[in-house]
Amino acid sequence: MRLTPTEEELRAKYNPDLLKKSIETREERQQEFDDFVTRLKEYSKSDKPIWIVVKEEEERRKKAVLEAAKVQQKEADARREEMRREAGLGSK
Repeated sequence: MRLTPTEEELRAKYNPDLLKKSIETREERQQEFDDFVTRLKEYSKSDKPIWIVVKEEEERRKKAVLEAAKVQQKEADARREEMRREAGLGSK
């Protein structure tokens, strides 16, 4: 019969630096895993194969990021233009 060490026994044998890093990032990794599982559950509701749904979601996210970047750039350009106009009026 094989004995499997518990998680605590494994951690006790970690290098102290690795143990510290593992403890510090535990919540973040757990949250990432929970988010992953939640997304998988959402993807599984579709009639399409999951890899297609994942690909479509990635494309939607990329488009959203690009759109947000465009909006930010337009706002920055508008602010720059406004500052130029104000600077031009102030120097007269």
